[in-house]
Amino acid sequence: MSHTQVDVSEIHWLMDMFQTVDVGLVVLNCDYRIQVWNGFMENHSGLTPRQVRDRYLFDLFSEIDEDWLRRKCDPVVLLKNRAFTIWEQRPYIFKFRNYRPITGSAEYMYQNSTIFPLTDTRGAVTHLCFIIYDVTDVAVSRLELESMNGRLRQLTKTDFLTGLFNRGHWEENLLQEFKRLQRYTHQSTLLMCDIDHFKRINDTYGHAAGDEVIRAVADAVRSNLRATDIAGRYGGEEYAILLVDTNIEQAACLAERLRHSVEQLKINYNNQVLVTSISVGLAQHSNSMTEHRQWIEAADKGLYQSKAAGRNRVTCHQFDAAGG
Repeated sequence: MSHTQVDVSEIHWLMDMFQTVDVGLVVLNCDYRIQVWNGFMENHSGLTPRQVRDRYLFDLFSEIDEDWLRRKCDPVVLLKNRAFTIWEQRPYIFKFRNYRPITGSAEYMYQNSTIFPLTDTRGAVTHLCFIIYDVTDVAVSRLELESMNGRLRQLTKTDFLTGLFNRGHWEENLLQEFKRLQRYTHQSTLLMCDIDHFKRINDTYGHAAGDEVIRAVADAVRSNLRATDIAGRYGGEEYAILLVDTNIEQAACLAERLRHSVEQLKINYNNQVLVTSISVGLAQHSNSMTEHRQWIEAADKGLYQSKAAGRNRVTCHQFDAAGG
């Protein structure tokens, strides 16, 4: 076999590899007109090399951010260095639909890319070569893992029955607010409330009915919250709401509105309509408090006073450093 025949075979092999390799290969001239377009790009774009030859890249693919891509490519031409793009920063350069069965949840192909300069015999950059990698499997797996971790983090903070914060996470928020109030002159109020005669509901209608009542009251709590309020399920049928930057007079108005909302509830359970009410205790933060548990105890005393006075009412408790 002659040397010429070997060269022709090598060129044939290279062209075959170029067309069948499972990455995108695109060559642009310095005016961003397409010169080379391999089989990967044809398969995913539906455009043949003949159709794209000498076409202006940004006319064919209007979804590409021209300013961004030019900023990526300018240093490649000027400094003759490679540039890289990763899906975490920008999901794709070419908006190709994703057809992978395993990662079918992704609508478009996630891509990493390498951009490097092509020079002539004198060393001048005449073209840019793009290598496009399909990283959809990696990207979707990463995103699903992050989403799962996010859900797990949320579950560790949330009460499963009500969707409010659980006691542990709510108390962490209370502690942070207590520390803030120790440093700055602000007024915040703690609200504790409890479903009246809850044991009677469980005994009469069953625990499933009790759960419905707990959820309904939690919904009433949520619907009366402001953006800055922090609500949690403190115990079985007890709720706690931290009213940030709210004095006790303002808190009493909110508490009364919540009490009235719960009183108006009509809770449907097994073709029966259940009604309920709540007792509420309030305590404003005091500089005399030395730890956040005293704040909880003060609001609890207000709650107990509401129950002792006949339930379905709001009581404001004034903290006393001597007696709590």
